[in-house]
Amino acid sequence: MKQSLLDVIFLSDKRKKLLLLLNDNPKNIDYIKTSLNVTSTSILPQIKILKEKQLISYEHDTELYKLSDIGEIIVENMQPLLDTVNVFEENLEYWASRDLSAIPDHLLKRIGELGHCTLIQPDLNHMFELPQEVIDNMYKSNNIMAISSCFHPSYPSLFLEIAKKGTDISIVLTESTFEKLKNEFRENTEEFLKMSNSELHISNGNIKLTAAAITDRFVFLCFFDKDQRFDLQYIMSFDESALIWGQELFQYYINQSTPVTKILELKKEL
Repeated sequence: MKQSLLDVIFLSDKRKKLLLLLNDNPKNIDYIKTSLNVTSTSILPQIKILKEKQLISYEHDTELYKLSDIGEIIVENMQPLLDTVNVFEENLEYWASRDLSAIPDHLLKRIGELGHCTLIQPDLNHMFELPQEVIDNMYKSNNIMAISSCFHPSYPSLFLEIAKKGTDISIVLTESTFEKLKNEFRENTEEFLKMSNSELHISNGNIKLTAAAITDRFVFLCFFDKDQRFDLQYIMSFDESALIWGQELFQYYINQSTPVTKILELKKEL
C-alpha cells in the first residue's frame, strides 16, 4: 500500500527526527547515529524510505545525507507545527482553559515560538503575591516591558524599586488600573513618571490579558480563563524565541496606547 508523505514523516519518530536534524546542514551516517542514538540497523531502513520519497539524498563524494529541495520546503513548514504542538502539549489543560483572544492573530499563529513553558500555579500560602521566581528575574533584567489589566498592590513599590536600579521599564495599563494606581499610590506614581528610564502608557482599548512581563531574560504571561476569571496561574519561558515573540506582543499593545505624560499635558492645556 502506498504511503502518503504525511505518513512517511509523522508515523515514524526516527524519520521525523532525521528530517529535523538535516535541516541544519548535511550529515554523515556516524553523526546521524550519534545524534539520534540509533544503530545502523534501525536507521538505514528509514533513510531508504525517505530517499524513495525524494525527501533526502545521498552525496557519494562527501558521504553526506542532505534534504532534497522538496524536503527543505516540507521541513521548513513542519517545524512551526511541531513547535506549536509542543507548547500546547506541555500544559494542555492550562491552554485549553484560557481566553487566547488577548493574543493578536499574527502572534497566535506563531505561539510555538514560546518554546518550553513552565506553568506556575498558586502557592496556597502566598495566594496574592507575585511568584518569587518572577520577582527575582525582574531584578536581574536590564529592561522590562509590562502589560496589565488588573491592579496588584505590589506593582507600585516593585517597579519603582527596580527602576531606581537603572532598569528601563515601560508599562501599558488599562485606564481603570491607572486611576487606581494614581489614587492609591500617588507618590509612587509621580516619582515613577519623573524618572528618565520609566514610561507609563494607558491603553486606548480593552486589554484582555491579565498581565504580562517581557524582559531580556524571560517572558511571563497570565491569561483570564474562558469565563474571564483570574485563577493565579502563570506561564513563563526563558527561550530566546519567546523573548522576540513577547517583544512583538508588547509592541502590539503599546501601539494602541497613549503615554501618560501626553495625557497629562493635554489636560493641562484644557
